[in-house]
Amino acid sequence: MHLSIWDIMAPAFFECLILVGIHSYLGIHVIKRKVIFVDLALAQVAALGTTVGFLFGIMPGTSGAYWFSLGFAIIGAAIFSLSRFRHEKIPQEAIIGLVYALAAAIAILVIDKAPHGAEHIKELLTGSILWVKWKTIFQAALVYLAVGVFHFIFREKFLLISNDPEKAYESGLNVRLWDFLFYVSFGVVITHSVGTAGVLLVFVFLVVPAITSIMITDVLWKQLLIGWSMGLLVSVLGLYFSYIADLPSGPTIVTLYGLMLFLVALILYVIKTPDRGKAMARIGLGIVATILVVLLFRFMGQFFHNHEGHAERQSAATLSSPHTDPADHSAAQASLDSLLRVFTATRNLADRFEIAKSITEIDRRQGLRRLIKLLKECPYPFLREEIFQEILRYSKQDFGYDSMKDFNENRPAFKRMEKWLHTL
Repeated sequence: MHLSIWDIMAPAFFECLILVGIHSYLGIHVIKRKVIFVDLALAQVAALGTTVGFLFGIMPGTSGAYWFSLGFAIIGAAIFSLSRFRHEKIPQEAIIGLVYALAAAIAILVIDKAPHGAEHIKELLTGSILWVKWKTIFQAALVYLAVGVFHFIFREKFLLISNDPEKAYESGLNVRLWDFLFYVSFGVVITHSVGTAGVLLVFVFLVVPAITSIMITDVLWKQLLIGWSMGLLVSVLGLYFSYIADLPSGPTIVTLYGLMLFLVALILYVIKTPDRGKAMARIGLGIVATILVVLLFRFMGQFFHNHEGHAERQSAATLSSPHTDPADHSAAQASLDSLLRVFTATRNLADRFEIAKSITEIDRRQGLRRLIKLLKECPYPFLREEIFQEILRYSKQDFGYDSMKDFNENRPAFKRMEKWLHTL
């Protein structure tokens, strides 16, 4: 069974929708409070919590890892609320940057002591929005709804602190307490978001719609409408382009957000400037300068490639020469043994898939055995389809397998695969 673009992209699309809904609102607060990188810092602190949990044997994605992550995020919220002063000598953004750096450094130290920890934490930080499950989307939607209701009930206090902190102090409002509640609710959202979307995508969902809407209007409901509309458009385009061009979904959406923000900024610059002719001329000069810089770097790349890469190309030509003896059997066996050990040690499913394909090139039967094993264990329909297509390349028969069904439903198909494997 071949999956359609909707089958593959629908979960990621709905995950993007709920991310846009809550992050566009929180982003407006973040921009007005001038704590732009608090998202990155809180995300890194939450990731540190998951890392510490992993050191105790708690796997990322489990409920234990979530509570570790949320606990550390609450500690981060307390730090950020305590670091805000009415008459500050040091900008709060400096404290936020320091917390980010410390959390990242400590996470690296912890990872160094955890077997295969880097693979799990890399997966946590980069996210896997394309493989998000409907259950995860539903849970996140409930959490985001609860946070949204909380902010709606106390909107006057949160908006007053974000728009006019001095007036909030003068009114007798406990700014530090409400800052703590803001950052705790923010941390709850970040803890859920980063696990599926990754730090970069969450940061862009938070900041870019808010920047765009604030540039256009000062009215909150209009800002939200602009942010949500922009998020919907970019999510649809990003997921579509990532599908047809076979690109990572998260980075594609991030790039489109950046291009959209740049385009909106140029349009607003031309509209609001008193001399539109001069503005268009400046934009034209900017385009010409950009083209020249690109051409310069292209020339530099070709120049250094032609000179410094000469020795490497000669070496490669020598190795590929028909007069060169192929690797002997013992070398091939050593390579196979190494791949088998790496396959066993690796936990990342996408990496295991690539390793299994390499094993198949050396020893077809052993490689296919591991591909079938991976197909049985994989929880993601999209990746299951890729693994099955690789098996199909060798078997030339589909065995009645359906990548949208789970292991139990595909049990007869797996029996046929095993029977075919024994004939090799």
